[in-house]
Amino acid sequence: MTPREYIAAARLQRFKGKLRRGDSVDAAVYDAGYGSSSRVYEKAARNLGMTPAQYRRRGEGVVVSYAAFDTPLGTMMIGATDRGICFAQFGEKEAQLLERLQREYARATVVPMRKPYHPDYERWVDAIQRYLCGERTSLDLPLDVSGTAFQLRVWKYLQSIPYGVVQSYGEIAKALGKPTASRAVGSAIGSNAVALVIPCHRVIRGTGELGGYKWGSARKRTLLDLE
Repeated sequence: MTPREYIAAARLQRFKGKLRRGDSVDAAVYDAGYGSSSRVYEKAARNLGMTPAQYRRRGEGVVVSYAAFDTPLGTMMIGATDRGICFAQFGEKEAQLLERLQREYARATVVPMRKPYHPDYERWVDAIQRYLCGERTSLDLPLDVSGTAFQLRVWKYLQSIPYGVVQSYGEIAKALGKPTASRAVGSAIGSNAVALVIPCHRVIRGTGELGGYKWGSARKRTLLDLE
C-alpha cells in the first residue's frame, strides 16, 4: 500500500465512523476530508459496497444475493452485491452458511440468486472448482469487501502471497511495517469473510504449525497440500 492509498483508506474509515454515528452524509463527507460529495460517490461508495446513505442505515436497502454449491472441501456459499463477492465461505450445511451470511448483513436484503444463474456467478464457481482441483493457481475475482484501514492492508497483502508460499503472522506484520502487530494481523485474518480469493490459508505460525483457520484446520491442511 502506498502512502496515498493509506491516506485514502484512513479517510474512508473516518467517513464510515461518522455515518455509523448517525451524522448526515454531507456532514460526514466534509468532516472526513473529502473535497466534494461527488468524489465520495465515485471512490468511497465502491469501498463501502453500497452508497453512503445505505451504509449509514447499516446496509438497509442493499441486496445481497447468494447461492451454494458443492466442492471437494464441502459446501461453499457465495454472497454478492452488484459490485462483487462479499461473502465466500465453507460449511457443512447450506442452512448454517445462510445463517452466517444473514448475521453479517443483518439489515441488508439477503435473497437467493435467481435461476438461471448470472454468467458472472457461473464463472466464479468454475474458477473456484478449478482452483480446488489444482487446475488454477490464482483467483482474480471481483470483491466487494470493507473493513478498517489495517484490515484492508492485511487482506491486500494476503493476495500478494504467491501460490504455494506460506508466511507467518510475524512476517506479515514486519512486511506491513508493524513488527509488533502479529496479533492484530491475526485478528484481521480472522475477520476475512472471503475464503480462497483472500488466501488467509497461506498464513501459519512462526513455529511452522498450521495455526487457526476460520473454516477448520483440516481444510487449511488440504489447501496447503494442494498448493
